[in-house]
Amino acid sequence: MTNQELKIPEKREALDETTRAGRTYVPQVDIYETREGLWLWADMPGVDESSLNVHLDNGVLTIEGQVDLKDYQDVTPLYTEYYVGNYVRRFTLSNDVDSDRIVARMQNGVLSLEIPKAERAKPRRIAITQ
Repeated sequence: MTNQELKIPEKREALDETTRAGRTYVPQVDIYETREGLWLWADMPGVDESSLNVHLDNGVLTIEGQVDLKDYQDVTPLYTEYYVGNYVRRFTLSNDVDSDRIVARMQNGVLSLEIPKAERAKPRRIAITQ
């Protein structure tokens, strides 16, 4: 085991993308590509399924989550690494995804998106003819 200290990434505030009162943060994401499509996981602590909005418009995938701040109104933190606020993030998708089959799930503050590739974008074997 190494003697390396864990580095906590700083939460980035989305300064130019908000239209509502309060702070809005950029959720941290992991994106993986498989043969069948893309997987995206976004950390959105404090957001439940009813206050989550995922939509696709003109090839731009937007994820937005609202946090109910009433649970935090009378709390005075002594130390914090977790900032409370809303979340927003936008991704431009290529034409190689099948946008009609995107599936979103929210569990324990983590949004997971399954973004399937269109058939034309999947790797395929090309037959050799004579």
